Amino acid sequence: MTSSPVSTHEAALTLLLRQGEASAAELAQQLGVSVQVMRRHLRSLERDELVEASPQSGGPGRPSNRWRLTANGRGRFPDGSEHFALGLLQSLSTALPPEQVKDLLSTQADCQAGRYREQLGDEPLSGRLEKLVELRRREGYVADCRQDPDSSAWLLQEYHCSVSRVAEAFPLICDQELQVMRRTFPDCSVERVHWKLDGDHTCGFRLTPRG
Repeated sequence: MTSSPVSTHEAALTLLLRQGEASAAELAQQLGVSVQVMRRHLRSLERDELVEASPQSGGPGRPSNRWRLTANGRGRFPDGSEHFALGLLQSLSTALPPEQVKDLLSTQADCQAGRYREQLGDEPLSGRLEKLVELRRREGYVADCRQDPDSSAWLLQEYHCSVSRVAEAFPLICDQELQVMRRTFPDCSVERVHWKLDGDHTCGFRLTPRG
């Protein structure tokens, strides 16, 4: 019986999760398919941004690719972190005054913004936004950015949020996200212009350079 493409995809993802990385030949041997077929599956998974390859030289000849999961690929496997985050916030909300919970989330926003600023560097705003979109994608967001044709402002849109279910229970998380954006881009005025919890299709931030 021939395996379906979906079952082969899932089996390959599971093997990469267990092994960390593998070549197409190694995966093919373990799954009982030809190397050519395995490569087609891997290219399909790569287009879906679930796996990525890094060439490694194994001696004479062309380098061979070693495949591993991307953050999106790892996200296909439930890890319980969402339930942990919800439980933690529920415990904090029960044990601490609301202002103290806000202070803790503000501290977390400072830490995250600091990490972002370090990774974005000192490029012009357009370059930093492109890097941020890529960083957010690795974190499980689906985002893009574009410049307002009628002004110097930029619009950052997030069509999928990796903490959306937590935010539904604790909207304070959305306030933290706004703080993160403002502290990541201190040279901009940042305002929220779309919000899924208000019924919008996306969450969106407008960033207007100061001065």
